[in-house]
Amino acid sequence: MLFTTLQVVLDTTQKIDVEKMIERLLNWGIEVGKDIIGAIIIYVVGRFIIRQISRLVSKLLEKRKLEISVQTFLKSLVSLLLNLILAFAIIGRLGVETTSFAALLASAGVAIGMALSGNLSNFAGGLIILVFKPFKVGDYIESGSVSGTVKEIQIFHTILTTPDNRVVFVPNGSLSSNAVTNYSKEELRRVDFSFGVEYGTDFNKVRQVLGEIFAADARILQSPEPFVALGELADSSVNITVRVWVKAADYWDVKFGMNRTVYATFNERGIGFPFPQLTIHQG
Repeated sequence: MLFTTLQVVLDTTQKIDVEKMIERLLNWGIEVGKDIIGAIIIYVVGRFIIRQISRLVSKLLEKRKLEISVQTFLKSLVSLLLNLILAFAIIGRLGVETTSFAALLASAGVAIGMALSGNLSNFAGGLIILVFKPFKVGDYIESGSVSGTVKEIQIFHTILTTPDNRVVFVPNGSLSSNAVTNYSKEELRRVDFSFGVEYGTDFNKVRQVLGEIFAADARILQSPEPFVALGELADSSVNITVRVWVKAADYWDVKFGMNRTVYATFNERGIGFPFPQLTIHQG
């Protein structure tokens, strides 16, 4: 009789424990189901928002008429950032602690950034160059002690070809943070000369001869008008300052060709070139 009573009590207790376990499982399942449904809703809505933002960014980049490589990179970067935000939102909705995970990612990012600080600077500089276009392929530029024609603009370096056919790889970080002179940006360039003539030479004659030389050279523009002035009374010469405007493509040809033409013409017209002189007076 006692055994039977104990058996009944044990059966009842087991039934109560099973019921509680089932109840707990049901409650847990309901809570997890809510979290999963919430995560699914966040994913669906988030993906829709990401698509809309990506389309907006794509239209803005196309309006700016950026390079295709820049557009592709910026689109991928925006998509990556938005998807990371969405992933954190989903993980947080599922009840996973994101604080420590975010701290770990931040620490890793700082470590990688410190290790690659130079490359990151060049990378950012490359983006600035590609977006704002201070120069383009084919332009002749100068930055610091380096000058040459832009052969290629890469994400980390800009490749220049010097006039003596050397290839120079210039870090984009230095190009984006330092002064850059672009000699090809404008259509016209001014060529400056200084011609020395002997003391006693008629300045009006020199100016007339130079005017004839300018008129005969189609590369020299008449508007803006060529400028000729008596620039300096030097120790051994009278220096004539000359400034003419040419197309950027004709700059070097005029720069060197004009010296040859002036030398030959001055000799023909009797305009002498000076040489160093020293006058000694005896007491």
